[in-house]
Amino acid sequence: MQSPAIKQALGILKQLRQIMETPESVPDKLSRILQTIAAKMQADAAACYVGVDDNYLELFASYGFKQASSHRLRLRYNEGMAGEVAESKRSLVINNIWMYPKFVSKPELLEEKDFNSFIGVPVLQWNRTVGVLALYNAAEVSRSEIDLELLETIAMVLAEILSSEEMTRYKKSLIKARGLSTKERIKGLSLNKGYGIGTAVVHRRRQSVTNIFAEDREKELRRLEIAHHQMNEDLDAKFNSTKLGLGEHVDILDAYRMFAKDKGWYGKIADNVKGGLAAEAAVERAYEDMWNRLSASTDSYMRERLHDLRDVADRLQSYLSGDYNRMPESGAKDIVIVAQTMGPAELMDYDYSRIRGLILEDGTPTMHVAIVAKALNIPVLAKIKGIFAEIQSGQTVALDGNEGFVYVNPSPQVEADFRKRIAEREELQKKLAALRSLPAKTLNGVDVGLYVNVGLPMDFDYIETTNCDGVGLYRTEIPFMTSDAMPDVEKQVSYYKNLMDRCGDKKVIFRSLDVGSDKLLPYWAYAGEANPAIGWRSIRITLDRRAILRKQIRAFLLSAAGKELNVMFPMISDLAEFEDAKETLMIELEKDKSHGFPVPKKVNVGLMVEVPSVIFQLDDILQRADFVSVGTNDLAQFIFACDRGNPKLSERYDVLSAPFLNVMKTIVDKADAAGVYCSVCGEMASNPIEALALIGLGYRNLSSNGASFGRIKSMVRSVNTEEIADYMRLLLKSTKNTLRPQLIAYAYDHGIEIY
Repeated sequence: MQSPAIKQALGILKQLRQIMETPESVPDKLSRILQTIAAKMQADAAACYVGVDDNYLELFASYGFKQASSHRLRLRYNEGMAGEVAESKRSLVINNIWMYPKFVSKPELLEEKDFNSFIGVPVLQWNRTVGVLALYNAAEVSRSEIDLELLETIAMVLAEILSSEEMTRYKKSLIKARGLSTKERIKGLSLNKGYGIGTAVVHRRRQSVTNIFAEDREKELRRLEIAHHQMNEDLDAKFNSTKLGLGEHVDILDAYRMFAKDKGWYGKIADNVKGGLAAEAAVERAYEDMWNRLSASTDSYMRERLHDLRDVADRLQSYLSGDYNRMPESGAKDIVIVAQTMGPAELMDYDYSRIRGLILEDGTPTMHVAIVAKALNIPVLAKIKGIFAEIQSGQTVALDGNEGFVYVNPSPQVEADFRKRIAEREELQKKLAALRSLPAKTLNGVDVGLYVNVGLPMDFDYIETTNCDGVGLYRTEIPFMTSDAMPDVEKQVSYYKNLMDRCGDKKVIFRSLDVGSDKLLPYWAYAGEANPAIGWRSIRITLDRRAILRKQIRAFLLSAAGKELNVMFPMISDLAEFEDAKETLMIELEKDKSHGFPVPKKVNVGLMVEVPSVIFQLDDILQRADFVSVGTNDLAQFIFACDRGNPKLSERYDVLSAPFLNVMKTIVDKADAAGVYCSVCGEMASNPIEALALIGLGYRNLSSNGASFGRIKSMVRSVNTEEIADYMRLLLKSTKNTLRPQLIAYAYDHGIEIY
């Protein structure tokens, strides 16, 4: 049944489109649009604020005010009622507006205080606030849910105007008229280091929703079904045919694929179509509903998943419109992609062998497209406001990911310098490849075990190409996440045995199922948690659902028959929890022996040290564990009580600081004293300068991602362990919040290779 708001909107939107098609100027169009909306909504006045950047709104047009205030009034986000709408991305309905806490009286719009009622809705484009539409009434007005839905529907069309090429040109003309100019060199935030130069390709995948209402609902449902099916088929083909190495980026792409197949999300879209919306508008409304429910969450996982859902929604829109194969064309051999924001799968739509850089207006270090780009060795810069509107496709762009600068149409001298740096980097890659056959031995003859972290079968190539000592971490949850149903024992054995066969006699450490928090399985029901990172996850789930753990252990035992088996349990919080998990494994081992099944020749049971409480029981745990591996990602997050995904905190705390390094020193010293194998499998082991610190603390086993392996090995072969250990003892007494500059200076002074 068609909703009442949609019925009322049909006539208004027809008039708005007629105004949009006129040759009038942008200000005149906006004024007429506001007049039309005010008349239809029985409002005495109307205002259209446009976001000029991520900090300010500017009044671009108004109706019903005696004094013309266009382009004279500016509000900060969260300033005044319109500012609150822009900041929160939520609609606001108020009576007695002068009593509202956020009400401010601006001299440029003194008449605002003469009104009683206010209704404001955000104008959103790709989940960015591009403006605010506000209506005013002199008398107190009771606005219904239908009124609000009607105005929000109108705002979807208004977004098309505020994000149009015509509006972009108008904004540029204002900048020019105000005597402002752009810079030749623009500063941004580096999300991945490196140098790149190429022809700009402006990424404009997302299209405005122009078809709002369904003329034939059955036809729209069929269009939706066909587009959804085709999108998922193409995503499966794309991800299955692409070798992307290993690591967090693989998890991200698989989680993205699960989003695209989510039945609950698809069902909400179908319900919107049944309510009278066209398929395109139904997709957008489903996303907005999800955003309104979840955007207030401070959880980094939830925020990144909302970005992924935005990307999936945009992709489905492109299949509905038939634009999914129409990527920006460029015959250039080398390209630099420029985007406002981007999803991980959108990056894969390009020929990534030609991508020399990625520039984003938005972005954080945990942004999923940045993680995927890092795996592809693509330099990434972010947080450059206005860059999307400033750069045009076809321009030459140079990107310095080390210092964080973008050069638009660089001079011949700058371009020559960039090409020299790129050539030097290519020579470095060849040098690192030549290390393959050389031992991981320090200058003073100390052997360091270097391992790789793996997840999917495609990751196993690193075992041969790096000539590593083995697998320091096998993320067993990845096959679970890529399956439509829980893998049975036989299926799990096929995964694990394949890895064992590829490794031969090399060490393999299996991590038991580590799901929950940011790694959700599509066939499990999860209750919402306020703090999923420290909630019901990992070993806490599998000990509660013991049958799942037993089946996985059984698969471990069968796959390692006749070989050495190493199993570690994640997220262990105390000795009792470790003993409980270990006992479960030993019971299954005894069962197999009693049934005459082939068993491993040796079984080693260990744990990941990532929950701080374990450190206080480490002496007792080391008497019962065969090995430990430090997960520095979670350990650092818990030690500093710091959400790594929060951009405000991303550079505030450093693992290269005395508090965290003293914790790491305590762990390795206790393990060495107990004669227990100790390794690091977190991100610190994949960063050369951080791995240098680990060696100085006494760590002799590191497990990195495959892409960083060569750089870690180069560092190991150029360091003297005794000298760096002496220096680290001095640094551990420091009160500085980071010791990174000192370690970098030390490396340069001593000729240590930290590429």
